[in-house]
Amino acid sequence: MIKHHPHDYLPAAGHDALLPGYDLLTRLFGFNRVYDRLIAQAELADGQRILEIGCGTGNLSLKAKRSQPAATVIGLDPDPLALRRAERKANKVSGIRFERGYAQRLPYADGEFDRVLSSMMLHHLDSDAKTAAAAEIFRVLRPGGRLHLVDMGGDMTAHDGLAARLVRHSPHAAGNLGDAIPQLLRAAGFDCTEVATQRHRFVGRLTYYRAIRPA
Repeated sequence: MIKHHPHDYLPAAGHDALLPGYDLLTRLFGFNRVYDRLIAQAELADGQRILEIGCGTGNLSLKAKRSQPAATVIGLDPDPLALRRAERKANKVSGIRFERGYAQRLPYADGEFDRVLSSMMLHHLDSDAKTAAAAEIFRVLRPGGRLHLVDMGGDMTAHDGLAARLVRHSPHAAGNLGDAIPQLLRAAGFDCTEVATQRHRFVGRLTYYRAIRPA
């Protein structure tokens, strides 16, 4: 269980009571553009099987599905309240489903997916859970499959603004900074590349990564 938290996971909005405002906040913080950028980097295609880990209320999963209607998309999250919201938003959309589960214990077969997507999820995990999640993502991707991840990370400094100065002292984010994410993914067996990085007013710095399971 996460210390000082009633669940064994950290909800997307931080606390259950804040969940009704989560989608509005993500729009105000500009995350629709972040999702679009991540999807473009992932080069999704018809017929692919796509998994989003830590899907929350389903915003990225739904965008991925709309970008490739013939793809199969699964959104996974441990938070049943967020999943109920995701399911309502996906009502009558075929080829997408939302399931309860944990990134460090993925309930899927080896090599089941062509792509795994992750947006602002990794910093929710402690060090041991990150290591387990990286191994699980590697396992469920087919050879040649790719993880596309965006999160607080990279070379964030105090010059990135007030939010960066706060994030650098946050126990949830500090483990993402510098080359921590590439090291984590390479240790799991991935070929990992930093694709892009940008200052972000509300979280300091966002960095995008592509991690390929070697064929």
